[in-house]
Order: sequence, then C-alpha cells, then structure tokens
Amino acid sequence: MSEILQHEKEKEEDRVASEPSSPANLEGSLDSDTARQQADHHLVRKIDSRLLPILTLLYLLSFLDRIMNSRVPLLTQDLKLSAPAYNTSLALYFIAYVLFEVPSNVIPLKRFDPQFWLPSLTLVWGIVSVCQGLVTNQAGLFGIRFLLGATEAGLFPGVIYLFSVYYIRRERRARVAIFFGGAALAGAFGGILAFAIGKMEGIGGRRGWQWIFILEGLLTILVSLIAYFVVPTWSYKAKFLTEPEREHLLSKLDADTDPAHKEPFQWVYVKQAFTDHLVWGYALLFHGYAFALYSLSLFMPTIIADLGFQSWQAQLLTVPPNTLAALSIALTVWLSIRCECRAILIIIAAIVAIIAGAQYAGVHLAAAGVYTGNALLLSWPGENVAGQTKRAVAVAMQITFGDIGAIAGVLIYRPNFAGHEYRKPHIIAIGYLLFSIIVASYLRFWLARGNKDKDAKMTEESAESIKDRQRLGDRHILYRYVY
Repeated sequence: MSEILQHEKEKEEDRVASEPSSPANLEGSLDSDTARQQADHHLVRKIDSRLLPILTLLYLLSFLDRIMNSRVPLLTQDLKLSAPAYNTSLALYFIAYVLFEVPSNVIPLKRFDPQFWLPSLTLVWGIVSVCQGLVTNQAGLFGIRFLLGATEAGLFPGVIYLFSVYYIRRERRARVAIFFGGAALAGAFGGILAFAIGKMEGIGGRRGWQWIFILEGLLTILVSLIAYFVVPTWSYKAKFLTEPEREHLLSKLDADTDPAHKEPFQWVYVKQAFTDHLVWGYALLFHGYAFALYSLSLFMPTIIADLGFQSWQAQLLTVPPNTLAALSIALTVWLSIRCECRAILIIIAAIVAIIAGAQYAGVHLAAAGVYTGNALLLSWPGENVAGQTKRAVAVAMQITFGDIGAIAGVLIYRPNFAGHEYRKPHIIAIGYLLFSIIVASYLRFWLARGNKDKDAKMTEESAESIKDRQRLGDRHILYRYVY
C-alpha cells in the first residue's frame, strides 16, 4: 500500500507544478508551493499513522470474530447442530447487522465522540466473542451470534465516516482499501489461528473450537482498551494535531467537499440520502458483491475441503487465496488511482471472480476478484456523497443492503442445497456478480452524465455560491463525481 500513498503525493506535486506562475514570482511561488507540499505531506502521514494501524486492526478483529472459521465436526457435534442450523446461526449475525447498521451510524456516532464510541463497540463485541466459546447449546449460539452482529454493526460505517472528516476525497480510496484489506488478512490469519488454537483441545476441560472463540475475544478486548487512547476524536478538535495543522486540515476539507466543522443533525439530510437513486446504486452494488464476499469468506474452508482435502488441510489452504486477495487489493487500488477509474475495475474484478473454476486455483481467482471489487466499491459513497449527515446515512445504507446479500449467501450455501462441489450456490453467486456489473455500469453512466450537466450549467455566478454547499451537498454545481 505504500506505493499507493506515494503515488498520491506525486500526483499532488505534478498538479501544483503544472499551475502557471508569472516569471517575476516564479521562484517565490515554487518555494511556497514546495513548503506547502511538504507541510501537507507531513500532515497526511501524521494522520495515517494515527488512524490506519488501529482502525485496520479493529476491522481485522471484527472480521476474525465473525467468520467462524472454527466450523469443525466437534462444534456441530457438541452443540447438536444440524447443517441448516449452523447456516441459520450465520444468518442471524447478518440480520442483526442489518437492523443496527443505520441507527449505529446516524444517532450514536453523531452524538458520541468516535474516540469513545468505536472502542466501546469493540470492547462489547470482544466480550460477546468470548461468550461464543461458552455456549453449550443451539439456542445459546443463536443468541450470541445475533448479539455479535448488533455490536459489530457500527464499526465499518463509523470508520468510513471518520475517514471523511480527516481525508479529502482523493485521499480516501487508498485508506479505505488499506482498512478493508484487514478483511483479507483476517481470512489468512483465521485459517492459521483456527489450526493452531485448535491444538488446545482438552486444555482446561474445553474443546479446541471453544478456545478459538475465547482467545480471539480476549485479544479483541485487550485491543479495545488500547483503542480508547489511540482512536482519534473529530478532526476539528483532534489533540494529536497542532493548532496550525488542524487549521490546514479544515481548510483542505472545506475546499474539497463540504464544511469540515460539525454539521448539525437535520432529518432533511437523511431524506436526501433515501431519495437519491445514486445512493441506492451504491447499496445495491455492494448487495451483489456481499453475497460473494461472505459466502467465500465464511465457507472457504468447507469449499476447499469439498475439493478433496482434509479438514485441517483446508484451514491452512485458506491462507494463500486470502494473501493473494490482499495483494490484489493493493495493486488494483493503485491502478484505479493512477488511471482515475473505478467502475471499470469493479466490473473487471467481477468478471475475474465469475471465470474462477471449481478447483483450488479457482478459489484464488474468486478471492482476488471479490475482495478487490469490494475494496473499490466500499469507498465510493464516501467520495461521492456530501454533506456529512447524508454521507453517514449513505455509507450505512450501503453496508445494510449489502449485508442482506450476505444473509442470502449464508442461507443458500447450505449442504442440503449445495450438492456436490457447491454447483448451484456458485451459479447463484455468478448471477449476483452479473447484477453488480449492471449496477456499476448504471452508476458510471449517471455519474458521468451528472458531471456533464453541471459543466453545462456552470456560470461565473454559480461558482461563487459556495455558501450553499452544506445545504445542497453533492448536488451543488461545483461538486464533481468520481467514477
């Protein structure tokens, strides 16, 4: 990912260098521009070092706790779970996630400081994760999975929203990709941890699958306590920045999209999100991709085992596809920044996932395509929706409707329907990815058309109406979509 961040710096330097200057003031202008570039580069790196490590780690832990890589015969035997009941436990997680997504991102995040809200969510779901290792029956597992979904629901949209008050639009894509890369890394680590911790079978009178949940939950609790001291507050009062740095950051944000200072909550901005067909487009795009994402991440060990490998081998064999996915995210996002394109790469990623065959090599292609497409689409509303409340709702809507696709995935990928080599669920997954291709094409068409319409209506008077940006958001005539 360092190459992506370096390329951003080069693009900014090229842009400044290309701006015309009079010969008399050229030397002074160059000195001023160089100083400004250095100050801006230092500021962005300072923000990166504070936000990216801790927030990516929190998402890695949330994905690790949710994927239940410990689906082994002992778990289903001990809890007397049938195959449909196991899938139901997975679906309950996403049902809770869907129900609590928008409320978690609109009301508490706007009311509470993210420095308190995000670590608190992590602490609570860590406790719930530990409890997964203490359940003794099917009803207990169902209840705990629902609670886990409810407590994790606010993290992802909350972090995406927090990014939007620290980074300007062109900076967000790489940071969201790095953050989402935690999901791919969780898949890789999950396989290794499930294999290693599973060796604790019988220690303390507990089964290996119980120790997986307990130790992963305890790790989450430990990190959440550290997060209280590391996760930052809102940008306009960030204490890890100096006063000149805060002023420079707020100036950048004001000039880039919408006012950087705290926007008062108004229901009219919520209505703007729910009545915008583009916001629904971002949500439906993730809906299609989420079916494939969670089906793959949750059932990869089972799918690999169904290819003829032993259960313990399948756990370890999840590592290479997830590692490739993380590398593919870095390469694809770097390419999207360099060529200034997104929709086309989302479509290509879906095609790569579609052509993946029913062999172990195909699992690699599926992981590369599905994870990279998700990394690109998840940052899209954060870059294309303004102002603050509308963007918070749009991000939450995207994850909410995306996870409805995840619910469908975990119910369709059940053994009594899957059959040999999961042929029928794979065909349905291809249909979902084709749907995503259609939605991405729709978004690209309307975003391009929106920019052309604004260009045609642009006048000298309209360029001066910056005071209307908060009210109009991304509908303001100065606002340009990225696609």
